[in-house]
Amino acid sequence: MSTILECKDLYKSYGSSPALAGVSFAVEEGGVVGLLGPNGSGKSTLIKLAMGMLQPTQGEVLVNGMRPCPATKAITAYLPDKDFLSNWMRVEQAIKYSADFFTDFNHERAEAMLSRLGIGMKQRIRSLSKGTREKLGLILTMARDAKLFILDEPIAGVDPAARDFILDFIMGNRPAGSTIFLCTHLIADIQPILTHAIFLNCGKIVLDEDAAAVTARTGKSLDELFREEFKW
Repeated sequence: MSTILECKDLYKSYGSSPALAGVSFAVEEGGVVGLLGPNGSGKSTLIKLAMGMLQPTQGEVLVNGMRPCPATKAITAYLPDKDFLSNWMRVEQAIKYSADFFTDFNHERAEAMLSRLGIGMKQRIRSLSKGTREKLGLILTMARDAKLFILDEPIAGVDPAARDFILDFIMGNRPAGSTIFLCTHLIADIQPILTHAIFLNCGKIVLDEDAAAVTARTGKSLDELFREEFKW
């Protein structure tokens, strides 16, 4: 099995403040990997390094064997943790913009997802509720035929009742054989879909293991282990 995402002795500092300190791991193709840690643990910094939005202080991050570049971005679909939609657009314009920008954008999948979530093509983005905007952002991401999906806190802004639906939506709309790299601190909600878990604390890896193996070895859920590791 091929490695789709790899960090090698990765460091990132902001001035004298280290955000990542010697992070190393490898993500194999086809799984659902959770990058799990409390706020401020370095999760978003790591993702931005993988997307080429930041440069490492030391070490390297590789996507499909390459340092971040146009070729890696062409196979990676990224959902940021901030709203990226333009208020002046209608939904149909956002769809067209994504389709023009990404050659792997799947129109049929996008339209089916919009229909399923009850979002109209003619609706103005500025008129959408916060929850609906987040769903639209997720649709624009999941409509791509990408090899790697990097999702930064995709369920943090939705109410508990909607989280299972969002996760089912992600799993039901991922292309066959693709990899999902999902960053969150809401462990209990995502544990059912994870194949692998990486715990990040203060910029360092404290767990990197098959999700089922962790539970079998410890007799505890990932959420229980997370609460033990990151308790105040």
